[in-house]
Parts: sequence; C-alpha cells; structure tokens
Amino acid sequence: MEQIKTHLVTLIHYPPPGPRLLNYSDSLVEELGRDYHYLSHLFSAEEGLTIEKFIIRQKVERAKELIGYGELTIAEVAQQLGYSSPAHLSRQFRQVTGLTPTEFQKLGPASAARRSLDSLV
Repeated sequence: MEQIKTHLVTLIHYPPPGPRLLNYSDSLVEELGRDYHYLSHLFSAEEGLTIEKFIIRQKVERAKELIGYGELTIAEVAQQLGYSSPAHLSRQFRQVTGLTPTEFQKLGPASAARRSLDSLV
C-alpha cells in the first residue's frame, strides 16, 4: 500500500517536467510490476477507497496548495494537474471540499479547510 500511495503522491505533488498527459494506472503497473486490477483490488480492500478516489483527493490537495499560493489562475491549476478543463477540476474540488476553487481561494491561505498532506497518506 505504501508503495502505491508514495508513487501517486510523488506523481501528483512532485511531477516530472513536461506535459501532464499521464495515465496513473499505467504508471503504477510500470513502477510496481503488478497487474492494475490486482493493485486496485488490494488497495480498495485495505484502504476502503478506490485508487481513483485517492488520486482525486491528492489532486484536490495539490490544487489547494497551488490556489493558496495565489500565483496561478484556476485554469492554470487545472492544466498543471492534468484536468481536461477548469470545470472538471471545479466539480471534483467541490465534491471533496464542499467548496468551489474560487470559494476556497477567497478563504485565504490560513483556511481551516486545508488538511495537511500527512493526514491524507
């Protein structure tokens, strides 16, 4: 489990340079040398959530960081995280946090809505 989490967190929070056209399932298979269905089943059984939901939560956490810096627009954050559109980021952000990225941005950097990375891993 830790290998899966560590790999995904690294890809999302510390991505390699270049375009963000990444397939997380292919990356996990390549990194861990196991069938994705096996990894997915194991992860869900042990963590109580799917790999996809874990990825979404990590991407939302990274979006919170980037929004908090105040240097990028929501569209730039969406692009940097590999979303197909700002609306897609917004939908997932709202599902996880209950707020839109813009509402979160208005709360400021000291927002209580922000959780530390340690609480997610």
